[in-house]
Formats: sequence, C-alpha cells, structure tokens
Amino acid sequence: MAAVPDRVLPSAIELARRTHRRFPGESPAYRDARLALLAEEIELRRHIERVAEQRRALPPGGEVPKNYAFQGAQGAVLMSELFGQHDSLVIYNWMFGPQRERPCPMCTSMLSALDGEMPDILQRTAFVVVARSPIARMTSCAIERGWRHLRLLSSGCNGNTYNQDYANEDPDSGEDNAAFNVFKREGSTIRHFWGDEMGMETADPGQDPRGAPDPMPLWTILDMTPQGRGSHWYPALSYPLP
Repeated sequence: MAAVPDRVLPSAIELARRTHRRFPGESPAYRDARLALLAEEIELRRHIERVAEQRRALPPGGEVPKNYAFQGAQGAVLMSELFGQHDSLVIYNWMFGPQRERPCPMCTSMLSALDGEMPDILQRTAFVVVARSPIARMTSCAIERGWRHLRLLSSGCNGNTYNQDYANEDPDSGEDNAAFNVFKREGSTIRHFWGDEMGMETADPGQDPRGAPDPMPLWTILDMTPQGRGSHWYPALSYPLP
C-alpha cells in the first residue's frame, strides 16, 4: 500500500485572514497586530498537536517494577486495580507529605480545577491523586475544598517506593515533588508511558518551572489578560473576604 503523503496545510497567516471577527472601536493598527497574533496562535495550536502526536508515538516505556500498594478511604488497593475499565492511568503526585501542615497551594489549586473535569476525564482514562500523607488528612482537605470526584490515595504505606521511583523524591529529605505520570496496561504488564520532566533545571531565565502545555487552567486564563500571570503572585489556600 502506498504511503499517504503528509497533508499540506495552508499557512497560518492565510487562515488568520479568514476570520470575520471584529470588535467595536478597534483601529487598523489593532487589527493588523491581532491578525499577526492570530497566526502565531494557530501555529501554537499546530505545535501542541505535533507534540501530542510525538508523545503518543513514544517507544514502550519501562515495566513498572512492582505492584505498588496504596491506601484509600475504603482500604488498601494495588496499582493494577486502579485502571478499572481503561488501559491507561494518570497519577498525580500531590505535594502533601506528612511533614507539611498544609498542602501545596499550587497543587491544590490545580486539583480543584481538575475535580470539576474529572467526570469527563474518567470517560477516557483512569486518574488518581497520591500523596504521602495519611489518607485521613487527604480526605479532610478534600472535604474542606469541596472536592467531589478526585480519587485520593496515600502512598505513605510501609514499603511503598512509588514517590521515590516516579516523583524523584528522596525519602530521607522530607521534601516532596509534584509529578504527572501516565501508565499503560498491556495484558498483565504495566508500563510507564510518559512522565513530566520539566523543573528548575529546564526553566528559562526569569520563568517559573512549568510543563508544556501547562496543565493549570488558572495560568491559561491569566495569560489572556493584559497583566498576565505576573511574576510574584501565586495561588493561596484561602483569601480574605472582599
């Protein structure tokens, strides 16, 4: 069978010029600048698609070394049991280790957004949140935040090295790391599919370390505003009443 040639896409500026959107009072200079920006936004969308395709084409990852045991609100559960009806599993490491009085505000902000999306996410993949704090502390925080859909699991069980293996945590340091990891089930075998690897060492000068695309809706919305996300503001667990 002959190979299907790559589809030739129209240029981004050509697509940008097809827009019929206009806004009251805009100047010709604004429209010209907006069309140039729209072309860049189209290129960004295309690049996101290319990166996602490259991610899906990764060779098989390493086989998971053990069937990790976690503690949930209903008791112990093995990693192999977390997939449910799916063959993919997303695990997020919540920075809420036993040494913390309160959980990481950044992690908690993102999880609050994902809680609302979880009924949709679970149509396509399994998803759990792990932290090394006892499950009772995690559940108490979830109630405080009004979470309804996130599945929380403690990885602080004796002998569980998941955080060390997949979140690059030093068990003796008392510190914890945020991490996304995706696993794929192939029959009775579980393999690592992808994990985020962006951190301080991969950040550009003057920029907070973050993944790409950024999984936090908060920053995506703020990036649309004139003031942007800023350089000195971060989410908090609570705010003063107005």
